[in-house]
Amino acid sequence: MSGEVWQVDFYRYPVMKKAGQVWWLLVICESTGQFAYEAYCPQTEVNSAWLVSHLQQATNDRGDLPSLIQVFRPQSLNLLELAASELGIAIQATRRTPALKEHLQAKAKTHALQTPDYNPLALDAPPPAPLPDHLLGQSWRFASLPASELEATFAERPIPVLEMPKRLLPINLGLASTVAIPGVIVYGGRRSLVLARWLQEAQPYSLNYIPGSPDGLILEAGLVDRWILATFTDADVAIAAQTFTKRKQTSQGLHFLSIQPDDSGMTDSGFWLLQE
Repeated sequence: MSGEVWQVDFYRYPVMKKAGQVWWLLVICESTGQFAYEAYCPQTEVNSAWLVSHLQQATNDRGDLPSLIQVFRPQSLNLLELAASELGIAIQATRRTPALKEHLQAKAKTHALQTPDYNPLALDAPPPAPLPDHLLGQSWRFASLPASELEATFAERPIPVLEMPKRLLPINLGLASTVAIPGVIVYGGRRSLVLARWLQEAQPYSLNYIPGSPDGLILEAGLVDRWILATFTDADVAIAAQTFTKRKQTSQGLHFLSIQPDDSGMTDSGFWLLQE
């Protein structure tokens, strides 16, 4: 077994129609985007044994099975967990499967005229739920840092929960040093570390401003989870939220979430570098 990471999807494929059957498409990509394997399966044959067979077949030209399979689609997760367990491969449920998603989108474009409404990345997401009362912070605010200062500010701090993937660092995204990276800081007081640990389990993915009555700040997490991080009606906060959204557009979607016990700026309980 190698140390490779595969990103895998296995789901109904509406483009494929044959003999009146519903077909599923298996797609495998290396996390580097270097390798792709595809196979079609009639829905009548969809099971973990079929997956085991094709995961093994995908290694014919590779030599070894991967050590980890990443899955972004909830409907694929159960079958892939069963197959991966039989093969001794670890499974990670994560939205961050860029190589796989790029491959699926490119494939869908080739069938755009045939199935114009088909979106291979569409997931059924529940309405956002309020955070549990014991996790609510004392206050929060929008913030930003120049791209040149982001890593230096947080990477070297002794932060109990730190998620700063190298591929998301501004320099690795090719962002200019002067680009403002927007973010949200939550002051949790005594609950700060509890909130950070909970977020670590929830797997933050992105923060989005949703205008409404009231306006909301929504945390996308896990595979399809959505949480109401904050609501507000203040006009000045709404302006700051609009600025936050505009800055995300110029930072390739890069933004951050910071959990701190207070506004002294001296201590952090958790930090996540995020990108939609």
